[in-house]
Amino acid sequence: MSQSQPESPPSLYAAREPIFPKRVSGKFRNLKWIIMLVTLGIYYVTPWIRWDRGPELPDQAVLVDMASRRFFFFWVEIWPYEFYFVAGLLVMAGLGLFLFTSALGRVWCGYACPQTVWTDLFILVERWIEGDRNARLRLHRQKKWDFRKARLRVTKWISWLLIALATGGAWVFYFTDAPTLLVDLFTLNAHPVAYTTVAILTATTFVFGGFAREQICIYACPWPRIQAAMMDEDTLVVGYRDWRGEPRKHSEEITDKTPQGDCIDCMACVNVCPVGIDIRDGQQMECITCALCIDACDDIMAKVGKPRGLIDYMALTDEVSERKGEPVKPVWKHVLRPRTILYTSLWSLVGLALVFALFIRADINMTVAPVRNPTFVVLSDGAIRNTYEIRLRNKHGESRAFNLSVTGNEAVQVQLEGLSDNTVEVPADSLKLQRVYLVAPAGSDAALAERTEVRFWVEDIQSGERANKNTVFNGKAN
Repeated sequence: MSQSQPESPPSLYAAREPIFPKRVSGKFRNLKWIIMLVTLGIYYVTPWIRWDRGPELPDQAVLVDMASRRFFFFWVEIWPYEFYFVAGLLVMAGLGLFLFTSALGRVWCGYACPQTVWTDLFILVERWIEGDRNARLRLHRQKKWDFRKARLRVTKWISWLLIALATGGAWVFYFTDAPTLLVDLFTLNAHPVAYTTVAILTATTFVFGGFAREQICIYACPWPRIQAAMMDEDTLVVGYRDWRGEPRKHSEEITDKTPQGDCIDCMACVNVCPVGIDIRDGQQMECITCALCIDACDDIMAKVGKPRGLIDYMALTDEVSERKGEPVKPVWKHVLRPRTILYTSLWSLVGLALVFALFIRADINMTVAPVRNPTFVVLSDGAIRNTYEIRLRNKHGESRAFNLSVTGNEAVQVQLEGLSDNTVEVPADSLKLQRVYLVAPAGSDAALAERTEVRFWVEDIQSGERANKNTVFNGKAN
């Protein structure tokens, strides 16, 4: 007998089944349209908003100025050493995501996530060009390519590519003056980094929004796998009231003698789902809580004369109460509970701390760095000289004159390299490096001591604002 061949193990790969969501109307779909218009409008329009900061500063309202290492946001200017503002905003974003997930599940994913917003836009364009769900299904199942299929597909892909190009182009406008960069891009005078960035973002938007779609939400995004840590039995999520809908039967199967739930198994909830799941199977990791199935089901319930809400936002505690016929908690009790109150409190505290730090920060700033090689120099008259590098930061919109002085020991005198007096001019909204000498006369306490604590002072001559830094003067005993 011939030896039988061992069976090959089953493949773990399953080819993607394209999803063609059906058009639906309702309050949640309208809310998604509004959010899409607002978020896309903010993204595309913001780089073109002007903000007058004076003749020597950029007039773009929102600008990440990489060359000058600063971030401009309307009247706020963030310098590199103030990165704690950016860190604070990231903490607030994380806490906000925790808060919304704890209260309403993956509501961020369903309404405001960039992947969802651009996918909605791409599906809208696809529907305009190829038709609604049935027309797109027929076109997809048509194996033979004819002129009509090629025309529709090419038109759709070109439209997607233009949207993706606008997306990548809008992103680079946040990093330099938008009108100038736009001209440079079209005249081929822009930096290669700009073209590379636009190309990468265009390609990723085209692929993610047009072809990958729900694959990004299911496989690439880590949030579905960690969202459960933010949710509990009081979190409001999209769910199916199976105790009311089951047993489900098609309308043609209904007789007077057969038990019948409210669900007529029309598949409307599945056909509109952008990730292709059946919400009647219970909570699933893939669900992005977009609530389109609620709109679709409510529309069907109205047509068959059944109460709305077969699919609805609900919590696990609501399910237990409804099965027993008991009243459910009001929505505000689901939203206001210890977990969400904690997240809200932390979010508010971080926000208040950032606002407080923003208002108390000084318009001038100084750093002092002693030059250690050599530690000190003995001059011809026996005086001891120490060298320091001082960085003066002027945050005003015009040039300012700053006066430097030192306290801590009356014998120690200040000398500025290259200047006849102790006044240094710092250009508007810039940082200036100034070499400064401290000199102690021969025989003075500071010259003979090993170390003397001193304090540098800088004063804005125009406004009188002052700042100071402590440092050490090294004497001869060292």
